[in-house]
Amino acid sequence: MVMDPKTTALILVGYQNDYFAPNGILRGVIEEANRVDQTLANTVDLLKVAADTEMMLISTPIILTSDYRAMAESEGVLGAIKNSGAFKAGSVGADTIPELLTFGDRITYVNGKQGFNAFSNTELDRVLRANNIHHLLLAGMITSLCIDSTGRAAYERGYKVTVLSDCTSARTPGEQDFYCSTIFPLYADVLTNKKFIELAQPVAA
Repeated sequence: MVMDPKTTALILVGYQNDYFAPNGILRGVIEEANRVDQTLANTVDLLKVAADTEMMLISTPIILTSDYRAMAESEGVLGAIKNSGAFKAGSVGADTIPELLTFGDRITYVNGKQGFNAFSNTELDRVLRANNIHHLLLAGMITSLCIDSTGRAAYERGYKVTVLSDCTSARTPGEQDFYCSTIFPLYADVLTNKKFIELAQPVAA
């Protein structure tokens, strides 16, 4: 697979304190604590490479009003977000993690996400098409929810989709393996960060 950085965007999902900080409200939803740290380390390694290319870098945080009106009838994980007070606007937990902030304005922030799908209620599709993006790489939290929902939505909109397997975290190791081996290949490629780094080079003229 040849990757053209000029028409590729790395989509960063949920890189916020409530997932990644040591005291993050939702850090515990990942069964293996070291998986969260490794996901972040791999992502930072990728960003260091991607930032030096023409690849677009986009973060899609979930930020919710204090009354959680977008989740009035939510259950499951969304219900847990509401009940725990995670990602509340103005809270430290909703803030972008420091590791992403070090990249400054190299990362574009697309706000409005209130559920699993980063395209829903946001300008993500418009931003991508305005920048002639055809290929999306997905990284972040949680594999079986936001990553899968965003990946499917991207595929349905005609984008080529690649999931970065070791830059994503599921709730359990079995769930991670199942999505990467069985679900994602139905509509996306699955790459490791090492393979991404090999491919994130300018296409020869």
